[in-house]
Amino acid sequence: MSILNDKEIPIGLGMALSQNLDAMQAFASLEKGARNHVIERSHHAQSKNDMQNIVNDLLK
Repeated sequence: MSILNDKEIPIGLGMALSQNLDAMQAFASLEKGARNHVIERSHHAQSKNDMQNIVNDLLK
């Protein structure tokens, strides 16, 4: 999915999204402001588990 080629997406978020296609589609369908909020949250993730929680929240 081309959304992962976006230079603004941190590598950890991109990797976590690539492991969950439903979350990747949910992220891609978000409006720009909502995507930026997810990206900002990912900057504060301090562990793989934190990043996984961010990705899982996309499916709620």
